[in-house]
Amino acid sequence: MRLGGELMAASPEVQGLRGRHVLFAFLGFFGVIFAVNGVFLYAALSTHTGVVANEPYRKGLNYNQRIAAFQAQEQLGWAEETTLDRDAGLTLTLHKSDGTPVSGLFVAGTFGRPSTDKFDRRIVLTEVEPGRYSAKIEALEPGAWIVNLEATWIGGGDKGPVYRLRKRLWLKS
Repeated sequence: MRLGGELMAASPEVQGLRGRHVLFAFLGFFGVIFAVNGVFLYAALSTHTGVVANEPYRKGLNYNQRIAAFQAQEQLGWAEETTLDRDAGLTLTLHKSDGTPVSGLFVAGTFGRPSTDKFDRRIVLTEVEPGRYSAKIEALEPGAWIVNLEATWIGGGDKGPVYRLRKRLWLKS
């Protein structure tokens, strides 16, 4: 091209927003959305199931009986102390409001992690001294644990649990 007798080099076209730029931005945006959703979906499916209770419908039908059992337990006035130790295992101490130990119970339940049922195990506590029940638990790792216990009178027939306990315990390293 000649301008005023001089030869000028052809200038390249000014690059602006073109169709392929919009396409790449569109695909990139939705690619990030799908990737993040995939991570969240994997995390949701591979962790806690969300099921808090086995047979929730049946437990719901017995809700009023559970409230009555809780009120009866409160009227007993028992106090508990639960400890978790790597060497001693799980220890439950029960005593009445006047300080006398509660003896003659069969104590059993489950012990596991609060976030998964993968480590759940059934345990039975034996009375090692009046009012003090203990169970040795192998391979205790540090962290949070949940214990669910039910105590019934030994030889008390089929009256059901007289004492229930659900407690989160921490084991430090």
